[in-house]
Amino acid sequence: MMYIKRYTVAALLLIGMVGGYVYVYVTKDTYSLNFFGINLPSMHIALWIIVPLGLLYVATILHMAFYGILNSLGNKKYEKDYDKVLDLIVDAYLGKKDRKHEFKTPTFSLLGRVLDNSTIFPNGQITFRYDNAQTKKIAEVLDIIDDIKAGKVVDLRPFNLQPENELVLQNNRNKYKTGEVPADVLLANSTNYDDDLRREVYADLVKTTSVSAIEKYKMLMTKDSLFTILSRINADKETIELPNETILSFMKIVDLDKNDYVDISKLLSNSNMIPDQRLKLFELLLEENDEVTSAYLYTLFDLEMNSATDEILENSQPDEYVNFKAYRALKDCNKNFSIDLFI
Repeated sequence: MMYIKRYTVAALLLIGMVGGYVYVYVTKDTYSLNFFGINLPSMHIALWIIVPLGLLYVATILHMAFYGILNSLGNKKYEKDYDKVLDLIVDAYLGKKDRKHEFKTPTFSLLGRVLDNSTIFPNGQITFRYDNAQTKKIAEVLDIIDDIKAGKVVDLRPFNLQPENELVLQNNRNKYKTGEVPADVLLANSTNYDDDLRREVYADLVKTTSVSAIEKYKMLMTKDSLFTILSRINADKETIELPNETILSFMKIVDLDKNDYVDISKLLSNSNMIPDQRLKLFELLLEENDEVTSAYLYTLFDLEMNSATDEILENSQPDEYVNFKAYRALKDCNKNFSIDLFI
């Protein structure tokens, strides 16, 4: 717009100078022009000189306005795509999933596709000039991320993040650790809180909570939380009592292998569980799962029930339970070793 004004001023000055020069120094005569049989009004020749210049000026203005409008529309596309890229940066910082943006300009199209499939992790301090709303939005998101990393609780509702989003998970951890959200509220709400986070909270809760609370949320049981619970049986601190039926129900929730069963037997060996209950537990396990045999043998050896171990080992195949057979042979030779060396 500024350039059109300048051009108009310059064009009018030129047209005026040309017309004035012709009128003053060339001729002051008048002339009537016949245009397709139509006699136009008689005018000074100087005016007839400046008419084409005026028409040229009008045509030039229309030309400039037309391409100015096209250029303005193109700039609008770039501005909109630039705003989309800034939004994409915010989404990438927030770790949003399923991002898909359409771009009008080839310049931003490639960058947009890259950002649509990227997650950005801030590294170090980034300083922004708050010169527009978009850069302010990025700066605010970075501040929020820093606060979450520092263990603070922030309001993430305006960003519509999913419960499994990493920032949401960490923010909910912060809520739990700061006491803003009690453990039972978090455990009971599977809609607003991700299951992985709820399992983490459950694993922390079972260190001190009651048996009723352990059973209430037992579907969140993990291997670590199971081992924590078993370590509390008849312990000196935070002690609990669990019947074998309850323990078996906990074990069925967790995917255990034969090594895990051995580790459980070791754990119970170091606890104050009554030997009869421990033995009965592994007998019940053995009835349902052959993978428990090694753990059962370990339990028998640990409780020094040699006749029972002899019966199992003698009825086994030559290549089965070689480690336990070696341990029994050493015991028969009065060689005392820890059975843990043979597991």
